[in-house]
Amino acid sequence: MFSDPVKNLKMFGLKETDIVADLGAGTGFYSIAAGHMVPKGRVYAVEIVKDFLTTIKNKVKEAHLNNVEILWGDIEKIGGTKIKDNTLDAVLASNVLSQVTDKEKFILETKRILKNKGRVLLVDWSDVSSSVGPNLGGVISKNKMREMFERKGFILERDINAGAHHYGMIFTKS
Repeated sequence: MFSDPVKNLKMFGLKETDIVADLGAGTGFYSIAAGHMVPKGRVYAVEIVKDFLTTIKNKVKEAHLNNVEILWGDIEKIGGTKIKDNTLDAVLASNVLSQVTDKEKFILETKRILKNKGRVLLVDWSDVSSSVGPNLGGVISKNKMREMFERKGFILERDINAGAHHYGMIFTKS
């Protein structure tokens, strides 16, 4: 793995009481790491691929976490995450934007579920050619992603070093 969820989440600075969503949770690397970091909070692992939901459920059980809730949801639709408006302190989005077709709706759904001043950790593939990850046509540059988030009312807090072949940014909902 080129990007370390624990390292990235430490740079993000989750608080132990945070309510967090891992959008496009995949097999749950960030969901499990976040679950350990917010023992008095909650993590929603939102994924559309049903087989991945089973994988996450098994990992949550193995990790003895009782604060991770697994949700089948569509992160590209307004209301598709099934999370109430203004609920979350933080959103995690790792390696999903290169797969998301409707990035505008993804950003709007993220904004809808975040509290005012809520934060987003965005980690995605850099525009460096690599034998792993999406093809270059699927990679969205860091500058383009920043521009898209800022157009929807997010403020770039700072960049993080998210590992080889990745960029990382932390945004705040204004």
